[in-house]
Amino acid sequence: MLVGYARVSSNQQELSLQSDALTAAGCERIFQEKESGIQRDRPQLAAALEYMRNGDTLVVWRLDRLARSVKQLIETVEILEQRGVELRCLAQPMIDTATPGGKLVFNIFSALAEFEVALIRDRTNAGLAAARARGRTGGRPPKLTEADKKKAHALISSGAYSMLEVARELGVSRATLYAHGFTKLGTQ
Repeated sequence: MLVGYARVSSNQQELSLQSDALTAAGCERIFQEKESGIQRDRPQLAAALEYMRNGDTLVVWRLDRLARSVKQLIETVEILEQRGVELRCLAQPMIDTATPGGKLVFNIFSALAEFEVALIRDRTNAGLAAARARGRTGGRPPKLTEADKKKAHALISSGAYSMLEVARELGVSRATLYAHGFTKLGTQ
């Protein structure tokens, strides 16, 4: 039996491309989930592994849908092998662990997939460093402007207002005030 596994990393992404390809490949059952590939605890992958029996084949669209690291891929393939289950990859058809050549290609592609993830991380970090060097910082802008901070300081220092009242006046939460260094006694 061919059993499909489709995964995307976020709720904003669609599974239809993968599930259509898995259906066209003849998968009788398809397990789908929206979880990061880095997550170890993926309920639908666990369900697929539990569902499959000796002689079945797990079919994925691409290797990076199954795992994001070589270690994770190898561990998953070892679990499959223990159950007598093979792995087939649609986008990389030479990956078919039912054959010796397919096993070799699997190991090479899993190493390349991990390498690709590392390159993306390095490029992202380099881009962030370049932006910081130009004076740009990532993330959201601060919720309190300098004028808001002065107003908060004045209100808190007067002793006439609670932190909750100051927060409501500025349209922020108490946690935001605390994050900006404000306490019931003023600023730190």
